[in-house]
Amino acid sequence: MATTIETYGNKLEELARAQGLDYYPVQFEEVPDSFMMEVAVYGLPVRMPHWSFGVRYIYQLIQHRMGHSRLFEVVFPGNPGRAYLAKGNSLQENTLVVAHVLGHADFSKHNELFRRSQQEVGYRIVDQAASHARQISAAMDEFGQERVEHVLDAALALEAHIDAFKGLSRERYPEYADDKTFNDDTFRSRFHKLPGDERPAQSHEPRKRAPVPAQPEKDLLWFIAQYAPELEGWERDIFLAVREESFYFYPVFACQIMNEGWASYWHARLLREADFIPQNEYLDAIKTHSDVVRPHAADKQASLSINPYHLGFCMWESIMDNLGMQKALEIRAQDDDFSFIRNYLTEELAEELRLFQFKASKDGAVEVVDRDINALRDAILAPKYNFGAPAVTVRHVETDGTLHLVHEAASDGRGLDLARAEKVLDYVHRVWRRPVKLDTVDARGAPRTVTAPSD
Repeated sequence: MATTIETYGNKLEELARAQGLDYYPVQFEEVPDSFMMEVAVYGLPVRMPHWSFGVRYIYQLIQHRMGHSRLFEVVFPGNPGRAYLAKGNSLQENTLVVAHVLGHADFSKHNELFRRSQQEVGYRIVDQAASHARQISAAMDEFGQERVEHVLDAALALEAHIDAFKGLSRERYPEYADDKTFNDDTFRSRFHKLPGDERPAQSHEPRKRAPVPAQPEKDLLWFIAQYAPELEGWERDIFLAVREESFYFYPVFACQIMNEGWASYWHARLLREADFIPQNEYLDAIKTHSDVVRPHAADKQASLSINPYHLGFCMWESIMDNLGMQKALEIRAQDDDFSFIRNYLTEELAEELRLFQFKASKDGAVEVVDRDINALRDAILAPKYNFGAPAVTVRHVETDGTLHLVHEAASDGRGLDLARAEKVLDYVHRVWRRPVKLDTVDARGAPRTVTAPSD
C-alpha cells in the first residue's frame, strides 16, 4: 500500500499545482494510532511534559473508544511542512488525506495570519518545541520536578492569554514617562530656541517613572515573564517558551473554519479530477469525504454543534461558484474566521445549511423560528474571541507589589468559572510571589474580587 499511496501522492501534488495551489514541501509519515492521539492532545509531536496533557489524553482516548472521534492526520505548517498519517488508514482514506494536507499546506503558506506567525515563531516549530521539552526536562533535573511543575501550572493556565497582534518580540515599557507638559508649552519651546547660551537648561524636577503597565495589558504571559518581581531566569524561559508555542497555535485556532473548509474543498476537487484513481477507490474516498464534512451528529437531523469542516467546505463552494477562483485566493490570503463568517456566510446559505433555529410541529412540519443572520454569525464566532479565553488584563501593579487583574466582563460576553479562577490565581501567585487580585462579576452580575492568597 505504501508504494501505491506514494504514487497517488506524487500525482496529486502535480494535479494540485496545475490547479493553482502553491505550498512548501510536505514530509509525510505514517505513525501508529496511539502516537496520533498523543500528537492531537499535546498539539505537537514532542512537547513540554505536564500532567494536564495526561488528563486531555484520557479524555481523547475515551472519545475515541466511544466512536466519537477519529484521527486521520495531523498537519504542522512550516518549511517543510509535516503531516502524520495514521497507520490504520485505508488506501482510500490516505488518498483523501494527502489531498486534504495539500490544501492545508497551500492555506498556511499564503494566509496572512499564518504567514506572520511563521515568520515570528519560525518555520520549524516541531524542532523548536522538542528543544523546549529538553530545556524543561533539564530544569527538572536541576531544580526539581515540583518547582518546575509549579511554573508550568501557571504558564499553561495562561497559555491563551497572549496578544497576537502586538507580536512575539516586544520591548519592555519605557522606564520614564514623557514630559508632555513641556512639549506642549509653545511659549517655553520658542523661548529655548532664542539665540544665546546654548547650554541645556537643567531641570530640577525629578523624572516621573512610567506606570506599569502603560495601558491595560492582555498578554499575561509576556507581562509576568518581564515584570514578575522575583522570577528566576529559568522560570522566565518557561513562560516565554509557552508563549512562543501559543503564538504558533493562534492562527490554527483563529482560522479553523476557513482552513479546514479550504482543505476539504480541495481534497474533494482533486479527487474528483484525479482520473488515475480507480473508480472503486474513488467511491470509497468520497464516502470518507462525506463522513468528514457531514453536518449532523450520527443519524440526528439537527446539528449538535457547528462542524467546521462542513461549514467551511460549503462556504468555499459557494465562494468559488459565485465569486470565482481569484477572489477565493484573495479571501484565503487576507481573512480569518471572523471576517470570513461575517462577510461570506449569507442568509441564503445559512438557511440552506439549516443553521437557523428550527421548530418542528406535531404534524411533522418544520419552520424557521429565528432568521437573524447577524445573531447566527455572533453565535458561531463567540467561542473564538480572545483565543477562546475570558478577556483578562493587567490593570496595574500596586505599590505593595500586588498584581491587579481585571476581567473585562462587559465586553467579554463570557462569564468566569470562579472556582477555576481561584485556582489559576493561586498558580499565578506562586510565580508572582506577591498578592494577586482579580476584579470580575459573579453569576448575577454583581462585582466580585478574587484574591490569592485567599482572604
